[in-house]
Amino acid sequence: MTDTETLAGEISPMTAVAEEYLRGRRCVVKVGSALIYPDGEGPDMDTLRGIAEDIAALRKAGTAVVLVSSGAVAAGRSLMGSKKRPKRLEEKQALAALGQPHLMRAWSETFAKINLRVAQGLLTLDDTENRRRWVNARNTFNRLIRYGAIPIVNEHDTVATDEIRYGDNDRLAARVAQLVSADSLLLLSDIDGMYTANPTDDPDARRMQVIEEITPEIYAMAGGPGSSVGTGGMKSKVDAARIATAAGCAVAIAPGQPEHPVTALRNGGNCTWFLPHVKPETARRQWIAHAIRDDGAIIIDEGAETALKEGKSLLPVGITDVKGDFDKGDTVRIENEEGAVLARGLVAYRASDAYRLIGAQSEEIEERLGFIGPVALIHRNDLVLVTDDQS
Repeated sequence: MTDTETLAGEISPMTAVAEEYLRGRRCVVKVGSALIYPDGEGPDMDTLRGIAEDIAALRKAGTAVVLVSSGAVAAGRSLMGSKKRPKRLEEKQALAALGQPHLMRAWSETFAKINLRVAQGLLTLDDTENRRRWVNARNTFNRLIRYGAIPIVNEHDTVATDEIRYGDNDRLAARVAQLVSADSLLLLSDIDGMYTANPTDDPDARRMQVIEEITPEIYAMAGGPGSSVGTGGMKSKVDAARIATAAGCAVAIAPGQPEHPVTALRNGGNCTWFLPHVKPETARRQWIAHAIRDDGAIIIDEGAETALKEGKSLLPVGITDVKGDFDKGDTVRIENEEGAVLARGLVAYRASDAYRLIGAQSEEIEERLGFIGPVALIHRNDLVLVTDDQS
């Protein structure tokens, strides 16, 4: 019996896993260079079309999608008629600069045929490691999703150096999944999952269907330290799975060769699923509540305290004082006037602007600051009520 075969009337385990995680609010799909430029001559438009149609089907089912696409360097090599992989950093950066517009044109034309618009997102490591830039990037992606666009992301190879690179687009995709609080991350490549050994060398190697915990043994199978089994890029995929599952995102390593690879995955096709133990919202709230130091404090009145306990955002009208020298995107404490810590959250304004907004009604924000800013000083999605032992 194969992975997708079941008794009459039953749903296969792989189909059940796919149904659970691909019905989520958000999904990140990563496509490798080998799928887009399989022969080095030009983009495989049939592959692009199938993936675009799959993404359209996910959107129709209510799931927003972010696409992480490799291929800029491969596109540059194709334009230059080069068969050799570049070794020098400046060669890679120049080829990426040449190829990225052509890669985006291929995707843009493909999605345009099914009436979907796309947006380019080029990220550097600092964009997801620096907290302020992380918040700005997240807000931009959220806005693009609300616009109904498909964000297409690649590493900004033209300016990145070896010291400040993600290293590969598997890790980049995992960071993007964190950024947008995705429920699932699909790593599409030329392999159909993770095996207990290199299947090319070991005829007894078997593909693992579901991995619930990433252990040292799993890393060893992926060609990590202490292992002579190198499976060609599998370690980076396991690294990506570790990052994403910690953020509450399920990860699938799946083949991208079928005409509609995501549809095949949704129907229980061959892959390896890495399962998270928390939901994206839970992971994000734990991160806000525990993992980040406080950069200041917002003091609020009784009315604002009641609103927070009812699950509402913190508005300027309820602020009575501001402490500390924080910036937009920093983590601050929310205290009542007796000094008790009520919550922690990511603030939408720097300290000097927050101070000018003390007691302001929403319609007064532009008048006080000279620009139109967010209505909420801390949005409810960026806010976590804390217990006594957390304060």
